[in-house]
Amino acid sequence: MDIELALIGGTGLYQFPGLEKVERHTLETPWGSPSGPVVLGELGGHRLAFLARHGEGHSLPPHRVNYRANVWALHHLGARRVVGVNAVGGIRSDMGPRVLAVPDQIIDYTHGRATSFCDADGAEVKHIDFSEPYDAALRRDLLAAAARAGICAVDGGCYGATQGPRLETRAEIARLRRDGCDLVGMTGMPEAALARELGLAYACLSLVANWAAGCGDEAEISLDEIYANLAAVTAQVPRLVRALLSI
Repeated sequence: MDIELALIGGTGLYQFPGLEKVERHTLETPWGSPSGPVVLGELGGHRLAFLARHGEGHSLPPHRVNYRANVWALHHLGARRVVGVNAVGGIRSDMGPRVLAVPDQIIDYTHGRATSFCDADGAEVKHIDFSEPYDAALRRDLLAAAARAGICAVDGGCYGATQGPRLETRAEIARLRRDGCDLVGMTGMPEAALARELGLAYACLSLVANWAAGCGDEAEISLDEIYANLAAVTAQVPRLVRALLSI
């Protein structure tokens, strides 16, 4: 059975509940080891692949994730549609904690990460068109699935990808806001660009865990509140994925 959808789980999503006929695939790739085993299973009769971006025990910080190995492994196993689930901070006024968003743009502020499969000696150099970083059809399906599942999802927005693992300063968030960012996270890049290099249909599902620095009422960001918010919004993901697979 073909893989109908691959899901890359972010912070708070380390396993996918309800999978049947589960297989765990531990791969070595030309780019090293992925974050962990790729879990294949069936959900409502549909074939799903799942990979925890930070490892099943959240052992990998965002700047040390092997994004190339992760994306290559999913492609190698036959995935062609990939949804990256990302915990983010909200900048725009309608993107507060516990909001789910499907961004349509991204700005990359990361540094020092391996950003391309073209780095190897003798590799074909691909100048991908990245004007629209997310697959339009998959974005539409995500939004339609959210509506079908009775989940409110914000359509569009710009994701600002920062280096991490620390959270951002107020001045940095003010800069991101001036640049046009609506959300801030640490794992959106280079994942999206690598997926494009391999010809994968890729979209981002952003789960807002907190207000970004200076955007809410709190003087400091509480990690306890982040995890509580993230748990609440993450609980909606399985229902949305079931709806997505039925479209």
